[in-house]
Amino acid sequence: MSDRAPRSDLSTHVVSNQVNPFEDVNLFDTDRALIGAVTANGGASHLDELSEFGARCGSAEVQVQARQANRNAPELRAFDRFGHRLDEVEFHPAYHALMKLGLDSGISAGAWLKPGSGHVLHGAMMILMGQAEPGVTCPMSMTYSSVAALRADRDLADIWIPRVKSSRYDPRVIPADEKHGVTIGMAMTEKQGGSDVRANTTRAIPDGDGAYLLTGHKWFCSAPMSDAFLTLAYSDQGMTCFLVPRWRPDGERNAIHIMRLKDKLGDKSNASSEIEYHGAWARPLGEPGRGVRTIIDMVQHTRYDCVLGSAGGMRAALVQALWHGSQRRVFQKTLIDQPAMRGVLADLVIECEAATALALRLGRSLDRAGSDDQEAAFVRLATPIAKYWICKRQPGFVYEALECLGGAGYVEEGPMPRLFRQSPLNAIWEGSGNVIALDILRALAREPSSLEAVMAELAPVRRENRSLEQHCARLEAFARPGGLHEGAARSFAQCAALALQAAALFQSAPDFVFEAFCRQRLATDRSGFLYGDMCDGVDQQRLIGRAMPDRQAPGRVG
Repeated sequence: MSDRAPRSDLSTHVVSNQVNPFEDVNLFDTDRALIGAVTANGGASHLDELSEFGARCGSAEVQVQARQANRNAPELRAFDRFGHRLDEVEFHPAYHALMKLGLDSGISAGAWLKPGSGHVLHGAMMILMGQAEPGVTCPMSMTYSSVAALRADRDLADIWIPRVKSSRYDPRVIPADEKHGVTIGMAMTEKQGGSDVRANTTRAIPDGDGAYLLTGHKWFCSAPMSDAFLTLAYSDQGMTCFLVPRWRPDGERNAIHIMRLKDKLGDKSNASSEIEYHGAWARPLGEPGRGVRTIIDMVQHTRYDCVLGSAGGMRAALVQALWHGSQRRVFQKTLIDQPAMRGVLADLVIECEAATALALRLGRSLDRAGSDDQEAAFVRLATPIAKYWICKRQPGFVYEALECLGGAGYVEEGPMPRLFRQSPLNAIWEGSGNVIALDILRALAREPSSLEAVMAELAPVRRENRSLEQHCARLEAFARPGGLHEGAARSFAQCAALALQAAALFQSAPDFVFEAFCRQRLATDRSGFLYGDMCDGVDQQRLIGRAMPDRQAPGRVG
């Protein structure tokens, strides 16, 4: 929130040539790329709802809350003053306000309450919430995605899914059946295994009444104040998925010990932790011995959210660069009118819009996968492809946007350092680059129909642009004998992601955006991906005008 009447006429100088605060901007109404992607993917009925949410996310009040939630990090209360175990995390009030904003608006429940386009709605809300404050989207994402796993057990689903669908944030530390709404977290990886969850050592012993008692540790447990956690442990039938509530059925606190909170590079508002189970009460979820299969249903959705998080992070950085460039003057010109700066900003616009278009295309597939085999096959492969590429592009993108602000972008008083520290997270969460690339190979081996679905997505579009046609031919070469192997996995992921971004832009963006993307990213004579290395024929001014946020916009832009 901007300060009231700060003094500008000082004794040594007059403060001038500084930009106005970027606040009270409707983040949805001023984002033509997001509006186009939502509309093209079946979400037109949600435009008014998203407009209201976008106004709240872009408010000055929420910007203050984001800053406060990051400056006042969560604190662990392992014990009370008498020595009793509590295993609670205390948050600044701003954190709770942000959680209430997202959950009460339906960010975790909307996908399951509005069949047909709910995942597109969720996707747009995640992009907007990530611009308000990305740290709180972690518990929101896991709560949303938990529904996919909970469906593996009718009894647990009947209890817990209505709690997710309540669209209420209730921070009270009380049993879930006494709360207005819940959050659900994950606790999968262990010290010795990391991504290799089959190396886990946590054990589950039957308690004689149909439940289990878990003993072991978890190296990463995000959102440790969740009301329940999905976790993996070995029972006598093999690796099994379990739901571990914070409270036991008898009203006692469950034996989930929070050992410490992680001191992270970024994501400071969110508490990530290491936990131990000391005979923690748990219910099995899904088929015994097939826990990884059960949890994959959830992971597919959290990977979707990783893509959304990176798209939102790109947009958050882009608008800061555009806002600064449109007001700051250097060498008698506004920065945005300097040819070199204009090229960088236009290139960033292309990247951001391509990320948004493909992210919401995944949402359409998730909405339709239950009744459309082709969409189900498409999303199984397209999700890790998009996760690999878009999340990897985010850190370099945010750095380039930060550089557009010069030294002003490097000081902690502004949002850019926070955006930069946040930028690597989505590429790490739910599988880093090599893990995702290998998962793509496994998906191709298990379900050849997934590659057929991806190529079918490209077929109606590829001949619309010569560079795209040539690029698709290169993609087809991977399918030849010996073309797909571990050494080529990253190359395939990049090639496929770029083709899918072009196809998504063709559906949701004007022709000049699609053509600019194909020129900049797909032409065979392109030597790299450094922003600002512009091809001839790209309408830079039009791209920038399309992406420019306007606080004075009277309504949704077209």
